[in-house]
Amino acid sequence: MNNFNIKALVIAVGLAFSASAMAQNVTKAEYTASKDRISAAYKADKANCSSLSGNANDICLAEAKGKDKVALADLEGSYKPSVKSQYNLRVAKAEADYAVANERCDDKSGNIKDVCVKEAKAVEATAKADAKAQMKTSDANVTANEKSADARSKASETSAEARKDATEEKTDAAYTVAKEKCDAFAGGAKDSCLDQAKIRFGKS
Repeated sequence: MNNFNIKALVIAVGLAFSASAMAQNVTKAEYTASKDRISAAYKADKANCSSLSGNANDICLAEAKGKDKVALADLEGSYKPSVKSQYNLRVAKAEADYAVANERCDDKSGNIKDVCVKEAKAVEATAKADAKAQMKTSDANVTANEKSADARSKASETSAEARKDATEEKTDAAYTVAKEKCDAFAGGAKDSCLDQAKIRFGKS
């Protein structure tokens, strides 16, 4: 995961939701049938992992669990569409991606592994921050459309605050990765690396 491009990965995660976001409402019968299919697919995926061993098995199981979690969240969003359900889907995808990435880091060692884990966590934190900001903005816009000009002004402030919070969370995540990378150095080189990271991310 060297030269990890957090922003690019988050964009890729966002694109993965484009089809899900437009999902049609499903009936109760369709919901139940789909839930059964998801459960069967999860069991089959887990069974396929049994032929693997060691970390390959761990990665396979993480992928199976993540696929199941995202599928269920997607189904819930189709059955009961809402801003909250779309947020839950984004979070499920972020957590699923992190679980797999984290397992893949076990194939590494030392500082390279530590950086790998921090980068995976940073991608998850970034995706969740964006999901939270989107949910707050959407909720604020819905409220604004139903109320007065003052309410619309308040909604605009809420959206701005949500974006600010998301930016801060993403900056903190990226700073954590940068600090971990500095552990590859020692003495003055490490101190210099940490100082540069603080300057780059505005940390005192």
